Amino acid sequence: MPGSNTTRSGVRARFGRRAVVAGAGVAATALLAGLLVGCSEEGEQIPTIGYAIDSTVTTYNANSAAGAVSGARQAFARVLPGFTYTGPEGGPVADTDIGTANITPGESLTVRYELNPNSVYSDGVPMSCDDLMLAWAANSGRFTQSNDEGVTVPMFDAASTAGYSDIDRIDCRSGAKDAIVTFKPDRYVIDWKSLFSATEMMPAHIVANATGIPDIVAAVQDADNEVMARIADFWNGAWTMTPGGLDLTLFPASGPYKIESFSEDGGLVLVANDRWWGNRPATSRIVVWPKFSDVNAKIADGTVEVLDVATGSVPGMNLDGFDVTEVPSFSVEQFILSTSGVFEDPAARRAFALCLPREEMASKFGAPSGPEGTAGSADTRFVPPDSLVYRAAADTVNGRYKAPDTEASAAALAEIDDPSPTVRIGYLGPDPRRAEIVADAAAACAPAGITVQDVGSPEFTPSMLRDGQVDAVLAGTASAPGAAGTAADTTAMYALRSGIGSNFGNYANGRIDEIVDQLAVDGFIGTQLALSTEAENILWSEMPTVPLFHQARSIAFASGLQAGTVNPTRSGAGWNMDRWIFVR
Repeated sequence: MPGSNTTRSGVRARFGRRAVVAGAGVAATALLAGLLVGCSEEGEQIPTIGYAIDSTVTTYNANSAAGAVSGARQAFARVLPGFTYTGPEGGPVADTDIGTANITPGESLTVRYELNPNSVYSDGVPMSCDDLMLAWAANSGRFTQSNDEGVTVPMFDAASTAGYSDIDRIDCRSGAKDAIVTFKPDRYVIDWKSLFSATEMMPAHIVANATGIPDIVAAVQDADNEVMARIADFWNGAWTMTPGGLDLTLFPASGPYKIESFSEDGGLVLVANDRWWGNRPATSRIVVWPKFSDVNAKIADGTVEVLDVATGSVPGMNLDGFDVTEVPSFSVEQFILSTSGVFEDPAARRAFALCLPREEMASKFGAPSGPEGTAGSADTRFVPPDSLVYRAAADTVNGRYKAPDTEASAAALAEIDDPSPTVRIGYLGPDPRRAEIVADAAAACAPAGITVQDVGSPEFTPSMLRDGQVDAVLAGTASAPGAAGTAADTTAMYALRSGIGSNFGNYANGRIDEIVDQLAVDGFIGTQLALSTEAENILWSEMPTVPLFHQARSIAFASGLQAGTVNPTRSGAGWNMDRWIFVR
């Protein structure tokens, strides 16, 4: 990147410890950010900061299956904050501006949540435990209905039920500022602090007003399917965002920023929320530029000061005057495979994996992980590289699937009826890096008799895999095209659990479900070792996904921008945008 100050961090440094709960490093970072904001420098503070990301913003609801693979988490972390946020080390960090969450005595895991007494939405309606109740109802999977084929499916199109499905009940009074959350017996969820986190609590009063259901708490407690179906219909689709077509009354904010406007020409404009009770945003206006904005033109004309994209995904960037960090993210780039159509038989999925140059792809496109600054393939689905059990789990691949094995791939194809399948690979385009990955897969798999087609497009969504429009998705953890992942393995595990919204390939294995459920509550190292190893043996055999490498991120801050801190997680660089100051 000509003219930029570029640094690179290896996976070994980034994953130096597993931060399920952020430690002193994040606290120090937050303190430093605060100190920087208080500094005065010569020059003029610019009132607007532009922030470019590599995902689309299609919904306000980051918790739906569509929202989780959009840029909603990156755009709205400081618009809809929660009891925690995902910090730079990948773990949940308490946000006491929203409230507190503390374990209380009980026969099972019991947590008392207390909202800040001053917490209020930008439309003047106080935050309340109704918001927690709605989050639980939507993400728990407890409310179901029959679809047109007579199959029982969740009412709420939630991306994941992780943690929320383990809650037995929430005791709260509608409008109250506190709630007691009691988990099911023997379900001591390891990652419980990530529940009710940034972007996960949607405004329950908006749902109540729109559906004519005055008491969301009572509706959930009564479990009336007809009433809950009305709530689910709104939650699933009413917060869709179309440039130029927002009814802002449906989009109140609970954080330091609120939405002012959204248009193709003007981007997603966030402005200071005058009802915010915490520290005022250091910069009053942030403009988020989603994918499909002309990033190079906006960098050139000075309307982008912060950039967070996958390395190599935006060609021709001239980042003169930017401090650039290329860093491994917590997201694993992977092929997510269908379990129907051409890939209905696991042998077909193994054949595809066998012809891929995984190690070469990792070296060419992945984040540096070795002592020589080289990149290695990601060999697990569930276990992060800094885990004590990673090596044992990764060794289950036993040297297979590293380099193309044309003979083994052809032999696997011989087990099925179609010895020369065509595999359509979709991804959110344009993306020259992913286009090159698909081209490399096509070249490597052709000798085995597999034809690979690149069907990436600007209209692509991972739901096309479920609908049979593509055979594979090229994306990051849980099919997210942009910033993704945390230090915990929760998101990655649940994306392979049956019936989960982010399981776009519809993979189902009863034993994997049992393992996911046990790993979510049992942190004993012996259990983690045994179950993670067993899971990887199953997954390398059934091949619902093909992990490639840890996605490299290019995160850039314009010279003169204060308090910019790299965050290679699902939160992205905008995790602390309310502390940014740009002085020119």
